[in-house]
Amino acid sequence: MSKRFLAEWYPQDAIQIAWPHADTDWARLLGEIEEFYYELVNALSHEQGVLIAAAPGLERGRILAELARRGADTSNLYWYDVATDNTWARDHGPIAVGDENGIELLDFRFNAWGDKYDSSRDNAINSGIAALHGYGAPLRPVDFVLEGGSIETDGLGTLLSTTTCLLNPNRNGGMSLPEVEAHLTRHLGLERFLWLEHGYLAGDDTDAHIDTLARFVDAGTIAYVQCSDRGDEHFDTLAKMETQLRGFRQLNGEPYRLLPLPLPQAIHNSSGARLPATYANFLITNRSIFLPVYGDPADRQAVDAIVSVSGKRNVVPINCRVPIEEFGSLHCLTMQLPKGSLSHA
Repeated sequence: MSKRFLAEWYPQDAIQIAWPHADTDWARLLGEIEEFYYELVNALSHEQGVLIAAAPGLERGRILAELARRGADTSNLYWYDVATDNTWARDHGPIAVGDENGIELLDFRFNAWGDKYDSSRDNAINSGIAALHGYGAPLRPVDFVLEGGSIETDGLGTLLSTTTCLLNPNRNGGMSLPEVEAHLTRHLGLERFLWLEHGYLAGDDTDAHIDTLARFVDAGTIAYVQCSDRGDEHFDTLAKMETQLRGFRQLNGEPYRLLPLPLPQAIHNSSGARLPATYANFLITNRSIFLPVYGDPADRQAVDAIVSVSGKRNVVPINCRVPIEEFGSLHCLTMQLPKGSLSHA
């Protein structure tokens, strides 16, 4: 049997990120997004490694000194000089599969969500890190466009995704559903698929990534975005998504435990565009669930909901009001590297 796509809660060596710089879309908010990264990396470094893809020319000494000043465990930071276009590590980072014989990192093609933006440098980040001997597992290129934010797994051979993203002709030229499933089965060791045909967030430019809508918390639990305001533009589509989720079954035939997460009140940028704030964009690490919050009245409800299913993991709120200015959140900016992935661990 081929290696299987590993669930996010599989033991981890590190979290991979890409540090923002003036030539990314963060130029206008560079001070604010750097502040966010300092907070995030500081918190992560006390649990596990943090692999930093850093564009040549970044002030390594200044950044690492500032992290140390804030109390980060700098012995857990791994810095690699590689050219970057932007910071969305979830989508350009490697996707891990594994079995009893070890881990393999898959380097799918990244085309910036259907060639919406420049992506040639981001598409080469993983191979650049591998060339610098950053990974302790083999990195295998895969000639198929796929972003980590578009796929969720229970670690048992089930994939949860959206048809609006994976069947979009801007990814793989209009492949049919059976063709897409065949590719994913071959590379990710899958046995079954749960396809959502409804659900989106205003402001999202990923064609409805699953990690903004519905997430596995464990093999039997799915947390999902629920809209309770009939006047909100999301109400109908998220209600249809909820109906689909209720119809999904686990491998044993039992329904999933479904955990509704509130939809934050509408947040708009200075141009008046609605931003895709979502509590579903959480990150599961070895000891915690890092949960995006937005200074919204629903933050407390979201924290309480995740605490109810977090088990032994701590729930750590991270203010993501700055990241959503560029239409992404916490999970979008991070990619976990399972045990055996990191050369220095």
